[in-house]
Amino acid sequence: MNTPLLFDFLTELREHNDRDWFQARKATYDQLRLEFEAAVGRWLKQLATHDSTLVGLEPKKCIFRIYRDVRFSRDKRPYKTHFSAYFSGGGKSGNGPGYYVQLGPNGQTLLAGGLYEPEKEQLARIRQEIDYNGDALHRLLQAPGFRKYFTEVGGDKLKKAPTGYPVDHPEIELLKYKSFVVSHQVPDATARHLDLDTYVPAAFRAMQPFCEYLQEAIEG
Repeated sequence: MNTPLLFDFLTELREHNDRDWFQARKATYDQLRLEFEAAVGRWLKQLATHDSTLVGLEPKKCIFRIYRDVRFSRDKRPYKTHFSAYFSGGGKSGNGPGYYVQLGPNGQTLLAGGLYEPEKEQLARIRQEIDYNGDALHRLLQAPGFRKYFTEVGGDKLKKAPTGYPVDHPEIELLKYKSFVVSHQVPDATARHLDLDTYVPAAFRAMQPFCEYLQEAIEG
């Protein structure tokens, strides 16, 4: 896809975030959206060869709308200034571990994944898996392929030990997490010229063992 053109369009959109400007350039947006959808299809095809939960998933079910939900926001600008998609069983509406890609200028380009705000039972199962099998999580987080793109688990944490776990548990810092996500930001100058068809699937394959760990924990 034409990433420089996408970034130029989104940079202008940030400066003119209103319906009149957008509608006058709707043809450009539609073309960029088609290119992004085609790219998502290519990335999805590669991911599905390694992750059976993605087999048969349609690209359109993975892509987020550019229109912002402003109903409960003080910020009434109608459009997002990035393109994004989420790959998971069920697409962007899936409630299991998955892979997130976001493309946009001003430091918005990132690759991320894992499980954001898991359901109560999912969270309990992940914590139980960490309790029983924390060493496996540490090994995959330290794997060279993973460390090429990602560093450590991120997400909101409890201030105290979760119920049922002692404060001196050897994995207490991991157990405190309420979400289990990893992310990799890409600078604008790099993102504009990346071979995304190579880079995105490679980063997601490096992340796959992390997502598999979470999925196996949830499934019990």
